[in-house]
Amino acid sequence: MGKDAKAKEGGGKGKGKAAAGGGDEGGSKGKGKSGKGGASDGLGTCTYVKARHILCEKQGKINEAYKKLQGGWLGNGDKVPPAEFAKLAAEYSECPSGKKGGDLGWFPRGKMAGPFQEVAFSTPVGATSAAFKSTHGYHIILCEGRKN
Repeated sequence: MGKDAKAKEGGGKGKGKAAAGGGDEGGSKGKGKSGKGGASDGLGTCTYVKARHILCEKQGKINEAYKKLQGGWLGNGDKVPPAEFAKLAAEYSECPSGKKGGDLGWFPRGKMAGPFQEVAFSTPVGATSAAFKSTHGYHIILCEGRKN
């Protein structure tokens, strides 16, 4: 019983952490609500986030972009280099920021709407979110920094 409770508590789906070498740093994949870290890692407590994103109107297109990220980096437990994320943003994003590699710069809490803000402020620095839906379409976020 204790073994199952720990697996669920960590938020994993069976593979990833053990295959990635067992470190907590590589085991967190996007959602940011694993219950570990808390205030010490700045998740949910910072005032500003620096991020890049890919925005697509159609779910199929964002899934295609995410598959490229998985094939190149995420599937191996690696972080996506910002320059590589920028290339995919330029190729796939339908947002004007796509021309700048999806760079949104620094933005404060309260500037972005609903799910976008939630994901941006809960994704660890250097990590890439899973694809998610907002009122503007489907997104993938790469968090590049946090500050107060």
